[in-house]
Amino acid sequence: MNPEFYARSAVEVARDLLGCVIVREGPNGEGRVSGRIVETEAYTGTDDPASHAAARIGRTRRNDPLFGPPGTAYIHLNYGIHWCLNAVTGEAGTPSGVLIRALEPLEGLDIMRARRDGRDELTNGPGRLTQALAIGRELQRHRLNRPPLRIEPGGAVPEEHVRRSERIGISRAVDLPYRFTDDRSRWLSRR
Repeated sequence: MNPEFYARSAVEVARDLLGCVIVREGPNGEGRVSGRIVETEAYTGTDDPASHAAARIGRTRRNDPLFGPPGTAYIHLNYGIHWCLNAVTGEAGTPSGVLIRALEPLEGLDIMRARRDGRDELTNGPGRLTQALAIGRELQRHRLNRPPLRIEPGGAVPEEHVRRSERIGISRAVDLPYRFTDDRSRWLSRR
């Protein structure tokens, strides 16, 4: 996936990321894991009250990576507990991005399970998937077309299986239909 793919509106990229594959080469030689993206959410920037860079917040040290070039990782700590992976979209300097909410595991399930302390819920939620893929602050601003973390083209999700709904887990702008899911997957995050 080249940077031009991400240099569009977050809503377009959120839809088009469905079916793409995230590949993570393991730290410390742990091995490769991957998963097909089945759930995303778009955050459109300063005009989006739920964005980390909403106008009322502005640019801060915490959200600065969101202003970076398209196709880079913006990784934030949610509720002080879980890391969340976002792909920066739009033009550099315009803070928009797509939260990767859920993956359907493809490779390295044993590695993912070990990272999740033996749990079966591996990647159905943004915090679970970053734990299963060993994604944390060290990958902040990482270019998402290079190892050790990259997003590759996958099988396109047919329009009849794409569901668009309100974002979940937020308190502002909850009515915006910026969440995209592949309705065939059992790996979607829960409400």
